[in-house]
Amino acid sequence: MDILDLAFMQRALLAALLVGVTAPAIGTYLVQRRQALMGDGLGHVALTGVGLGFLMNASPVWVSAAVCIVGAVVMELIRWYGRTRGDIALAMLFYGGMAGGVMLINLSDSGSSANLSSYLFGSIATVSEEDIVAICVLAAFVILTTVGLRRQLFAICQDEEFARVTGLPVRMLNLLVAVTAALTVTVAMRVVGLLLVSALMVIPVAASQQIARSFKATFALAVGIGVTVTVSGTATSYYADVPSGATIVLFAIGLFVLLTALAAPLAKRRAGRAAASAECTLEAPGARAGADDVKV
Repeated sequence: MDILDLAFMQRALLAALLVGVTAPAIGTYLVQRRQALMGDGLGHVALTGVGLGFLMNASPVWVSAAVCIVGAVVMELIRWYGRTRGDIALAMLFYGGMAGGVMLINLSDSGSSANLSSYLFGSIATVSEEDIVAICVLAAFVILTTVGLRRQLFAICQDEEFARVTGLPVRMLNLLVAVTAALTVTVAMRVVGLLLVSALMVIPVAASQQIARSFKATFALAVGIGVTVTVSGTATSYYADVPSGATIVLFAIGLFVLLTALAAPLAKRRAGRAAASAECTLEAPGARAGADDVKV
């Protein structure tokens, strides 16, 4: 039987495709801002939303999205105002989110250790139609934000002070990045799991940076890598009967190693071409005109 004939694999591949686009898209900005581990922290907070969803008999995806947004806003407020003890406050937020999620899942009637494991490490074969609707809506917001506001987001990621001088609403854009990252965590948790979602935000971007020469090229290549590893990892997990989240992350690491190995030869070739081009453009200075001769 072909993999596309199965309804659950159709949902799984669609979810994987959307995650492959959204995670590296927002991850490009997070890496640029040196906030590569933000997704990991938000994953801890999102687990509280999952547990709350089970406790309330509501959709864990939507409840997790709401809780994750609140967590992202709190993280930004700590970054703005908690400069002295901000790291301790963030640690308490992250670990409190993880502990709260575990407690709430165990207190709920429908929660179990199996449910907890599927959200921590991903269980793409169990993605429901309701999950797909939520993932599509949230992914659309992430894509529209990261692509439609790419110039403004790039500006604040490069230099916040310069962006502020140019009149950009820096704090509002910072909040938007945090909220977009929170929604991406929610989108990806059914595919790679909350403990591995940060890897899908960071590794494709790090891999693309090995050979890309501009922010635009890095963004496009990171998304391409993300789609490649999520779709191929999902298909491999079906045929090999292995966890989807771990397979996707290992594929991403493999591509990172491959592109890192190719980076040095490509850099040498580019340097050689640049040197050859420079030699071709060099022109010998013309002879001095006779009128310029000094006569004694």
